[in-house]
Amino acid sequence: MEKIDISSAYRRLKSPNIKTRKRALKIIKEMKRSKTDKMYA
Repeated sequence: MEKIDISSAYRRLKSPNIKTRKRALKIIKEMKRSKTDKMYA
């Protein structure tokens, strides 16, 4: 099972594997979205 924290997601963006990069982008976007949702809630 892979970690889904933001630091490991940014590290995975440097991966040569396309699926891994897409998964990392999805995690980062989700984290950013949840952060802004909390600010405006």
